[in-house]
Amino acid sequence: MIKQRIIERLGMSGILYVVATPIGHLGDFTTRGAEVLNQVQIIAAEDTRRTRVLLTHIDHRGCDLLSLHEHNEDRISENLIRRLQAGDDVALVSDAGTPLINDPGFQLLQLAWQAQIRVVPIPGACSITTALSVCPIPCQPFRFVGFLAAKTTLRIHVLETIKSVPDTLVFYEAPHR
Repeated sequence: MIKQRIIERLGMSGILYVVATPIGHLGDFTTRGAEVLNQVQIIAAEDTRRTRVLLTHIDHRGCDLLSLHEHNEDRISENLIRRLQAGDDVALVSDAGTPLINDPGFQLLQLAWQAQIRVVPIPGACSITTALSVCPIPCQPFRFVGFLAAKTTLRIHVLETIKSVPDTLVFYEAPHR
């Protein structure tokens, strides 16, 4: 209650932290990432089941854990902005790697910038640069394409469009495809 009054008086809002998570080995999580997750009032996670595994690994002390994914991002983002404006700090995490790199959260980020809420990136594992660091072909410059369309005709169209690009191309792909 006292914090809330101070925040209202000073016109301060909480901070939105965009926290990179490990891409495979829990030991790759950064100390700073763990500190942020242990200090925020809310964690917005792409998949709460996977995030709970990480939280258990870092002996998390507990906070609100909300699911934020492509199907609920509209509704959840507006609620999180209200909480940030009320002074709560929020951490956005994805299943693995850096949030917003082919993961949900862009609407929340846009609303935070529009509301002039401070946004702080917490770096960590990135599958793109991790893969490129051991790539046996020249990788400078490279272009990140992301996931190709699931539909064959769209996927072929994109590949036809970019096949003459001289850069190293990096794609994401799901294991089941």
